[in-house]
Amino acid sequence: MPLGDHLEDLRKRVVFALLGLVPILVGSLLIGRTVLDLLIEPVQAAMIRSGLSAAIQATSPLETFYAYLRVSIVLTLLVGSPWVIWHLWQFIRPGLYKRERRFVNLLVPISGLLTLSSVLFLYYVIMPVILAFFIRFGGSVGVNDVRSAPVPADVTMATIPVLDADPETPNVGEQWINTSLNQLRVCVGRDGDEALVVASQLVRGYGIQQQYRVAEYIKLFLQLALAFAVGFQTPVVVLLLGWAGLIDRKTLSRYRKQAVMGAAVAGMLLTPADPLSMLLMAAPLYVLYELGMLLLIVMPADRVAKGTVITGGRERDDAGDE
Repeated sequence: MPLGDHLEDLRKRVVFALLGLVPILVGSLLIGRTVLDLLIEPVQAAMIRSGLSAAIQATSPLETFYAYLRVSIVLTLLVGSPWVIWHLWQFIRPGLYKRERRFVNLLVPISGLLTLSSVLFLYYVIMPVILAFFIRFGGSVGVNDVRSAPVPADVTMATIPVLDADPETPNVGEQWINTSLNQLRVCVGRDGDEALVVASQLVRGYGIQQQYRVAEYIKLFLQLALAFAVGFQTPVVVLLLGWAGLIDRKTLSRYRKQAVMGAAVAGMLLTPADPLSMLLMAAPLYVLYELGMLLLIVMPADRVAKGTVITGGRERDDAGDE
């Protein structure tokens, strides 16, 4: 094809790819609030376990809405990325030999699986550990021993029920402590069969009060998600370099110590500047480095390109492409 035809084909692919993202964006906006609720669950759970209030702050009227939009846009890009990649593949596919397409067909699923694994690893493993450490660290600063003394004889201590869930049908004026929410809750009225309950947040001890903004937390989560998604592509990079003949398994084995140092540096650059998140990033990176070496053994370049034949001094694949 002439260059002009290639550019026209590229323009059409870009337009179709962008138009395909529009319905995905609409769907993401519809479920964006649910996804936002899901993303803030780790920090709320960590705060409750530390005896703090699970409430997340918003310091401006638009902060929560902007966080919702950011989550919806990122969700659109994630869900729509296969559609965009497919159009990109359709553009470059005619220029590749069939044996070259095998490499791409293998790398794309591996990369997608590693990206999904990175997000799940971050959500279920990394975030609970990081949040628990920093919440407890911050909550332990400035806390002093509270003085205790005998109760005077003429003083009667009030008793409030301590429950792990709200009562099903509280009466107006009844109050209780909900330990699963760390709240003092009071029934102030009824709307038909539904109780109208107001709450006051309870915190354990005193000192530096742990209160987090929704925008800052979502920003931190998305930054870590991007960092882990990039870092988890290590096996793909190792495979590409090995297939290109730039490195081999023996060379990789010889430079294990340097790989550990490189993982530590990557953990420092790709995560917030704290030792815990750096360590939690560096350890999986080195494991993925070892995984890349294993994949080079299981999937060497000649095995992936199997099917090519030599005829008449020229290399042709099993589809007859030169």
